[in-house]
Order: sequence, then structure tokens, then C-alpha cells
Amino acid sequence: MRSTVQLQRPGGGGEADGDGDSEPGVPCFCWWRSLPEYEAGAGSETPKAANTRTATARMRVVREMERLAAAASESIDELRHRLLTYKAGDLWFPAGGITKQDTDIPPVITLLLLGFAGVGKSSLVNLMYSVLGRSGFVPFAHTSSPAGKEGRTLNLEEHNVLRSMKSGFCVFDSPGLDYDHISEGFDEVSHWVEDGVRHRQLCHISSSSTSSSFPSFPSTSTSTSSSSSAAAGNRFIRRRVNCAVVVANLSELHSSLASGHLQPLDATRQLFYHPSIRESCNDAPILILTHGDELTEDERIDTRVALCDYLGVAETSGVYDILCLNEHGVHIDEFEPVTAYAVAEAVYRALVVADRCHPPKPGLKDWLLVALSWAMCALSAFFAFLSCFCSKLAKLNRDYQKKR
Repeated sequence: MRSTVQLQRPGGGGEADGDGDSEPGVPCFCWWRSLPEYEAGAGSETPKAANTRTATARMRVVREMERLAAAASESIDELRHRLLTYKAGDLWFPAGGITKQDTDIPPVITLLLLGFAGVGKSSLVNLMYSVLGRSGFVPFAHTSSPAGKEGRTLNLEEHNVLRSMKSGFCVFDSPGLDYDHISEGFDEVSHWVEDGVRHRQLCHISSSSTSSSFPSFPSTSTSTSSSSSAAAGNRFIRRRVNCAVVVANLSELHSSLASGHLQPLDATRQLFYHPSIRESCNDAPILILTHGDELTEDERIDTRVALCDYLGVAETSGVYDILCLNEHGVHIDEFEPVTAYAVAEAVYRALVVADRCHPPKPGLKDWLLVALSWAMCALSAFFAFLSCFCSKLAKLNRDYQKKR
């Protein structure tokens, strides 16, 4: 069992990490403490960057990471408790002149993870299980969604990461979008956000990508299992999406910026500003960056700054750099407090966004309009049937007159 590493400043008398490669007093997961901006925060000269704006943004990111590190050692248990006791609507605040009783709050808040293939959405869900749904005998609860080629998720999968029937929120893992079929993927996202999501719901983008991978070998068993999975999914409750969480591969975006091939960056921006997400949530989605450990410290912070600048969002508001796997290739747990706190705070911020976006309940006027529209539809259908019936009678009468 690994012991918790105390968060200390360099030179503060702490010990080196177990491999002996890290700077004394710098835990291996506090990657930002090797940057010159961290020493600048201690009172030394401010490091020079390409421009003042980039230097300021880098400094803000370093201070944000320090805030997470400080909160991780003091507030992680309190934040866990808030999430464990959370009920839908607990974070609601008055706006628009209506009361909470007049707000249409669902029984369970739904968070939808969105992103392109391979960004680490399923690994993020497993990390949430580890951080939020701790159990003495089952440290991890891996996602159980049926996977296709290369382990890609095929169906929407609902996860109660708190492992409690009293949980006030759930997280939906979605199939990864494909850069070669962006328009089809965005149509699917619109369907999820506007019409709702259902556990084990079969997705068109996953089935089409699977079939295109094997064009010459159609499988009857695959189609049968897909139809049975879709039939099973129809029996689960459909949930309204309350907040979207966009997951992006930081290493892939760095390669995109370095090579000048900006398709991944442009596609991420289109997903982040998708109209259906903005209309339903009335706010920017939460942004989670993964695979940052594959970059150097300077590349990691510069790519984050460049991405946030390209998206037009602040580098430290609603953006989280989360490492889902450690250097041994296994999921990080609560013994790395910065990552654990970042995951918990990302979920908590998503719940805050969700509770701000509940629409008002339909009033008497709305129900009357619905009833009136149904009555008009029924009346038009009746007259259409009557017109068709009379036209057939007239035709029969003409045929009868000709025979006479």
C-alpha cells in the first residue's frame, strides 16, 4: 500500500520520490513545481516567455494547480461528503423570479461525457469510481459497456459512481466520436442532448464505424447482439442531459499544434461550442484534459494555454488536467490527492452548472396550449379521414353510374 505524499515546496526538507529522480520535496504528481513559474511565485524574477500574455497565463495555471494541491490536503474529505449527500437541486439558487418548487428539477442529474475516440472517457469513469465510490473490497469498478475493435465503447453506459441507490447524479459514458465522420457524430450528440440518453442505448456512430472496419465480412451474430442490446436498452429510463463534460487528449492536441494539422483542435472547438450543448446547458461545458503525462512540463502547460486561448475560455475556470493512469499503467486512486481532488471538484462544478440550468415547470397556460394543439391535430386527422372516405364513396358512385 502506497503512503500519502505530503505536499511541500522544493527545498523545504522533504524527501525525494521512491525512484530518486524527482527533485527533493517534489512529489512525482506535482509536475508543475519543476516549472520556472513556480520559483517565480516564491519571489524570484518572473520567467520570460514568448510574450507577456502567455507568461501571465502560465502563471495563472501554476497558481491554479497550487490551489488544487492545497485544497487536496485539507478539503478532499469534505468535498467527498458533499457529493455523497448531494440531491438533485441542492445547488440551485434563485434566478428569474421563480421559486425552487416551480423549477423542473429531475430526480437524478445526468452528466454526459463527450469526446473523440481514445481521449480516455472510460478511464475517467473508472477513476471516478475509485475516488468517489470507495469500497474496502472493490477498489475499482471498471466500465462494463460492450467494446468493439481496439476496446472502443459501443453503447451509452450509465454509471452511478457513488454506488448508492440514493445518489443524486449519474455519469454517462459515450462512444468516442470519429474525425472521419464528424457531421454524423455531431448529429448523434444533438440527439443525445435534445432527446435524452438511456442506459445501453446503441449508438449509430459506433455501429457505423464498426461495420466500416469490416466491410467484407458481415456478421449475423453481431447484428443479432446489437438488436438484442437495443431491445434491452429500450427498457431503461431515458434521462435528460443536464450538463456536458468534454474530454480532450492533451498529447494529441499538442501534436496537432506542432504539426500544423489542426483537425483535432478544430473538431474539439466545434464540439465544445456545439449549439445543442449551449442551448440545453446555457453554459460552457466542463473541459477535462487527459494524457498530459505524455508531454514535458513546458509542453503540457503551453498546450493547455494554447487550447484555452483557442476555445476562448479562461485557463483556470472549469478546466482540469487529470491523469487517469500513473507511470505503472494502473488507475490513480485517492493516494494521489491532487488528481483525486481535481476529479471531485470537476464533478461538483458540473453539478453546479446543472442546477443552474433547470427550466421552469410548465404552467396552466402551457398545458392548455398542449391540449389545444392535440385537439387541433385530432380534428385535422378526423377531417382528413372524412375527406378520404367521401372521395372513395364518390368514386364508387361514379363507377356505379357508368355501369348503369
